[in-house]
Amino acid sequence: MSREAMLEFLKRKRLQRMKAESMNDLTSVSSTMSRSGGDALRSTASCGVRIRVNADMHSGSGTSLNERNVFPKHKVAKFDTSDLEWTDKIPECPVYYPSKEEFEDPIVYLQKITPEASKYGICKIVSPIMASVPAGVVLMKEKVGFKFTTRVQPLRLAEWDRDDRVTFFMSGRNYTFRDFEKMANKVYARRYCSAGCLPPTYMEKEFWHEIASGKTESVEYACDVDGSAFSSSPNDELGKCKWNMKRFSCLPKSVLRLLEKAIPGVTEPMLYIGMLFSMFAWHVEDHYLYSINYHHCGAAKTWYGIPGHAALDFEKVVRENVYNNDILTADGEDGAFDVLLQKTTFFPPNILSEHDVPVYKAVQKPGEFIVTFPRAYHAGFSHGFNCGEAVNFATGDWFPIGSIASRRYALLNRVPLLPNEELLCKEAMLLLTDLELEYSAISSADLITHHTIKVSFINLMRFHHRARWCFLKLKAFSGISSFSHSTILCSICKRDSYVAYLNCSCYSHAACLRHDPRSLHFPCGSSRTLCLREDILDIETTARKFELDDNVLHDVAHYQEGDDLALLLNMFPQAEEEGYVPYCEINFEWTVKAEDRVEQTFDEQASNAPASSIELVPNTGSTMERNDCLPTSINVQENAYNSQEGNNISVKPLRDISRCRSERLACSPSADYLKVHEKIAHVSDVRTVIDQDDDESDSEIFRVKRRFRAENGSRRDSTSVNIEHQVCGYWGLSLGAIFCSFWVFKLKFLVKQFYDKGKRCWFLFGFSMCIFCIHSCSPFRVLHKLAL
Repeated sequence: MSREAMLEFLKRKRLQRMKAESMNDLTSVSSTMSRSGGDALRSTASCGVRIRVNADMHSGSGTSLNERNVFPKHKVAKFDTSDLEWTDKIPECPVYYPSKEEFEDPIVYLQKITPEASKYGICKIVSPIMASVPAGVVLMKEKVGFKFTTRVQPLRLAEWDRDDRVTFFMSGRNYTFRDFEKMANKVYARRYCSAGCLPPTYMEKEFWHEIASGKTESVEYACDVDGSAFSSSPNDELGKCKWNMKRFSCLPKSVLRLLEKAIPGVTEPMLYIGMLFSMFAWHVEDHYLYSINYHHCGAAKTWYGIPGHAALDFEKVVRENVYNNDILTADGEDGAFDVLLQKTTFFPPNILSEHDVPVYKAVQKPGEFIVTFPRAYHAGFSHGFNCGEAVNFATGDWFPIGSIASRRYALLNRVPLLPNEELLCKEAMLLLTDLELEYSAISSADLITHHTIKVSFINLMRFHHRARWCFLKLKAFSGISSFSHSTILCSICKRDSYVAYLNCSCYSHAACLRHDPRSLHFPCGSSRTLCLREDILDIETTARKFELDDNVLHDVAHYQEGDDLALLLNMFPQAEEEGYVPYCEINFEWTVKAEDRVEQTFDEQASNAPASSIELVPNTGSTMERNDCLPTSINVQENAYNSQEGNNISVKPLRDISRCRSERLACSPSADYLKVHEKIAHVSDVRTVIDQDDDESDSEIFRVKRRFRAENGSRRDSTSVNIEHQVCGYWGLSLGAIFCSFWVFKLKFLVKQFYDKGKRCWFLFGFSMCIFCIHSCSPFRVLHKLAL
C-alpha cells in the first residue's frame, strides 16, 4: 500500500473513531489555534502535530461562505479527473541554490540563470538568507492596523460557455492577519485533523479531486493586497538585502527604474494571503513582465508554468479545448488572450500535456523564490494558510516581448500600464552614455542585453522615421509642433506614444503613427498636426550610432512578422521606389509670400493669413543635418508649429526648452486616458502650466502658456499699451502724492523734535535717514516706475 493510500485509510479510521468522542475535545482545537503568534509568527510552520476534531464540524464553515448550493459542482466532461496519475508525470522546474556571494545582486544572478531557466517558464530559487523577523510580526506589529479584504473563489470547474463561467468576487469581509490565520487553520484542521503539513503530492491530488467533485464550495483568498511583509528592521538580514521586493524596481539594471511614478503590483510589491485550496488562475503577467514571488510563511504552494515560447500554443489549446466560442470576445489567437486577462480561468494542466504543450511544476515552501519569465503562463494553489509577496521587474531582454504585448493590448483596445516606447528610448540613451564613458565592465550577459536594446531601439526609430516620411509625402498633416512632455495614449488604439504622434487643433484626439492617415478622421473635424519630440534628432543620432555594429544591423534587417515596421511596409509599399532611404533628410520648409510679410504677432499671423500664404514644402536627400526635421526659416528654440483650421497654418512660439523639460503635459482628456492618469506611473497629471510672463492660449481644452518677450521682437498692440500706461500713470501719481505728504509730515515732526532739544547732530542724522528711506522705499520705487 502506498503512503498516500495509507494516509487516506488512517484518516477515515480516525474520523470514524472520533464520532463517538465527546464534544469536549473541541477545546483542544481552539486552544491550539489561538496561541499567541500562531504559525505566522514562527520562522517555519510546524508539521506532524495531530489534533482531535469532531467530524461533524466539516459541515460548518469557518468562513461562513461554504454554504451548500451556492456554487454547486457538476461533472465537466472536458476535464476528466477520475484518474489523477497525471499529477505524478508533470516534471519539476529547475531549482537553484545561490551562495551568499551570488545572492548579492538579484538582477545579475537572474541574468546568469535566465538562458537555462527561461526554457521552463518558471524556476525556484532557495534563499541562502532567512528572515530574522517573521512576516506575522511585520504585519501585526510593524504595520499597526493592517487589514485586508478577501475574495471568494468558487472551488469548482466550469464549462466555460455563456451560461457557466467562474468569476471571483470580493467577500466584503475584513481580516487582520491573525484572524485570517486562525480561520484558515481551523478549516485545515477540520478537514485533515492536523495542524501540520501533508505531502505535496497528496495535497495535489486532494485539490483536483475537491475542485472536480468535492464538498467544499468556496474558499477565500486575499490577493493583490497593498503592502510588504519584509521587515524594515536593520537587524533583519533578508529585509535589508537587495532581494527585498520593495527595492526590486530601483535596482540599477532594472528597466522599471525609469518609470517616474510607482505602479502598485508592478513596481511596488503586493501580498497574497491564502488558505487551503485558494488558487491563482492561469494568467500571464502584465506586459509580459518578469515576476518574482517570495514565500514568507505557512503551508506550501504548488505552481504550474508554461514556457514563454509555448504561449501561443497554450492559448490555442485553451481556445479550442477549454473555452466555447460563445465567450470569445475576439477572433483568432487574441480571443483566448482577452478572456485569460480576467485571471479567473482554471483547468487541470494535463489537458496541455495531452496537446504537446510543455508544463512544469514547482512546490514552493517558506524561504523560497519563484521566478516567472516573460510571456510564461502560470497557475497554482495553496496547501493551507500561507503568505507570499510578489512584484514585477524587467531587464533589457524584455523589450521585444514587451512590444508584442503592447501590440496585443492595442488590438484589444486595452489601456496599457507601461510606456513601452518611453522606457526603450530612455534606456537606449543611457546605454549610449555608458558605452561612451565606459562606465563599468561589461559581462557576457550584459552584452546580450545591450544587443537586444539596440535592435529594439533601431526598429522603433526606423519605424518613426519612415512613418514621418510617408505621412509628409501624403500631406497627412498641415503643421508641426514640438513637445517635451512624456507619453500620451492614442485615442484610437490606446497605444503609448512617446516619439511622435498626430493631433488635432483641440488636442483631444491624439493618434499614433500606426494608423493609415488616408482613413484617419478626427471626430472634431479639425486638421492634423504632427507632434515631434524636441530631441528627436538626438534620439535618431543614437540609433544611427548603434547601427555601426554589424551584428546589430544584421538582426535589424530581419523584420518580425506583425511588428510595427512590417505594418508600415504594408501601408506604404512603394516608399523605396519613391526615393526613401532610412534616416534620409526630411526637411520641412515654410514659404511665406512677400506681400503677406508684415510685422504681426504670431497670433495675428495665425488668424489673418490667407489660405495660400504659408506652404509646406518637403525636401528629401541622403544626409541628415541638424535641421532635417525642423523648419529653416524660424528659430526652433522659440517657435513651434501647430494645427490650424482649413489650409491656414498657425505658427505658435515654443516655450523655453529648459522649462519644457521640467514640465509634464497631457494632451488627451479622453475618459480612458484620465483613468490611466490614476493608475499608470509614467503619465503626468492634467494641469495648466503657469507662467506669469506668458499669454494664455485660446484653446479651452489644452491650455498652454505662451511667452512673448520684448527681446525676441514681439510687440504689443499700441492702443492697449497706451491705455495701460495712462492708467498706471494716473494711479502712480495719486499714490505718490499721498506717500510724499506722509513723509513731509514725518520729516517736519522729526525736525521739530530734534531742534527743540538742541540735538543738532541727531537732527542731521535723522534727516539723512529720512532721505534714504524715501529713496529706498520699495512702494515708492514701484510707483515711480509705473508713473514713468
